[in-house]
Amino acid sequence: METIEQKIEKLKNIVAKDALITKERQKIVHTDGSESSWLFDFRNIFLKPESLNLIVDIFWNLFEKEYPFQVGGQEIAAIPLTSAIVFKSQQTNKPINGFIIRKSRKPIGLQKLIEGELNDNKIILVDDLINSGSTILRQIKILESENKKIDSVFVLVRFRDESYYKFFQERKIKLVSLFTLDNFGLSYTEKKQNILPQNFKEIWYSQSKNPNYFYVVPKSAPVIDEEKIYFGSDNGYFWALNQKNGETAWKYKVGLHVHGKSIFSSPAIHNGIVYFGSYDGNVYALDTQTGKRKWIYFDADWVGSSPVVAPDLELLFIGLEFGLFKKKGGIVALDLKTGKKKWKYEEIPEYVHCSPAYCPEKKMVAVGANDFCVYMFDAKIGKLKWKFQTEGEIKASLIFDIKNNLILFGSFDKHLYALDIDSGEVRGKFATYDIIYSTPLVHQDNVYVASFDKNLYSINLKTGELNWRFSANGRFMASPIIIEDKIYIGASDGKLYEIDIQTGKMTNFFQTVERIVNKIAYHPSTKRFFVPTFANEIYCLEKK
Repeated sequence: METIEQKIEKLKNIVAKDALITKERQKIVHTDGSESSWLFDFRNIFLKPESLNLIVDIFWNLFEKEYPFQVGGQEIAAIPLTSAIVFKSQQTNKPINGFIIRKSRKPIGLQKLIEGELNDNKIILVDDLINSGSTILRQIKILESENKKIDSVFVLVRFRDESYYKFFQERKIKLVSLFTLDNFGLSYTEKKQNILPQNFKEIWYSQSKNPNYFYVVPKSAPVIDEEKIYFGSDNGYFWALNQKNGETAWKYKVGLHVHGKSIFSSPAIHNGIVYFGSYDGNVYALDTQTGKRKWIYFDADWVGSSPVVAPDLELLFIGLEFGLFKKKGGIVALDLKTGKKKWKYEEIPEYVHCSPAYCPEKKMVAVGANDFCVYMFDAKIGKLKWKFQTEGEIKASLIFDIKNNLILFGSFDKHLYALDIDSGEVRGKFATYDIIYSTPLVHQDNVYVASFDKNLYSINLKTGELNWRFSANGRFMASPIIIEDKIYIGASDGKLYEIDIQTGKMTNFFQTVERIVNKIAYHPSTKRFFVPTFANEIYCLEKK
């Protein structure tokens, strides 16, 4: 009969032989195109009966005394591990419950995030390895949202010292790892920034009913005034919440029928009025104190674009969508006080999801469209000044840099563009590794742009050279903001990242359950952060 020590030594040899892949054996490529020296591919041993059975035997040797418990973890690694452990439990007459956490919520059917049934027994999470711990931390947050407590985490390989995983210690979670990198003659050279302990405190949490999990796209980003926070939701309601406690100040239902329509448009506020569009085809103006409608503009079939206000012209600009079978888009200028049309351009041959950008110095307004083009207009009269075509759809808003006479935007052709405001000529172009769904941010002599490739780039506007690149664990659709010397941006891994603007190093983070696809809001007086997710959630945070 083998001892547990002998079993662990036997497993180590199997991992070294079949799961540890080195550059001598096979080329290993990062998302940024660089090569890695090694990686662990545990699928090579999880799909073999001898090695999987050995892992399960070791697990039961270590945890049998903890029975009863339940076991689970995040796909993909946890699927064979959990299944094998549950199967073994039946053989040993100590049946346990198993569950699987999805990497993302299923958008159809039951829309589950957790597969399987949870009970009241202690939870043991299982995974192949732990590096930063971000994957397991997300699982912990998901289970905590179900009021479940995690007792232990079981992994095969631990990359870092146990003292690093402070979020385990804070929650009194035991970390059991069979091996460290030293066991395989490896040392860890960190390519990504450290995942630090969360230095955010949750003040309140709110979620509107019936979120649409199918559309994982930027939705209605929150905006704030001194007292309230405003945003639209999937269930057709526009919300005004009290910033102090998250309670509803008022809500407004859009649409002409009981189910309403989704609101993806991010609101704009001016002089006590909040403006937004809706997929019922209307543009709304509501009183910020009462929620009563000031005016409504109906022309399009859908309005997914967000409004931009030009106070000097007393105009509001917003994109429009027309026709299900004969797709086309447009842009309209509306009187801020009355909602009456001042001018409209509707010769865009595809939908306009992009939100317009306004330049008061030039009295010009620009909008991108799904026809791959950017359109620049005289903001007063709506005359088209120039058009520029890329090789991909333009979904996110554009930004003006008047200092350098540039307009900057990202395209689905994976490039950031810098065009001359007056002529539309290309002044600069920067390639990323995936589509850009985010609005760039200009600060001093640099532009910051987030890509679907999980990278946030800092680029010098003068030279076009890369200052730094921050790599996250999730895709970026949200747009960044700057507060003092830090950049804040959310990603599809559910994290709000705080990044040092000079170095590109992560200095803080907050983990949510669902994906963050929109820009956050921040109140400089109260120093509160308002973090949205695509599930119509708002987290109100303060830094500890």
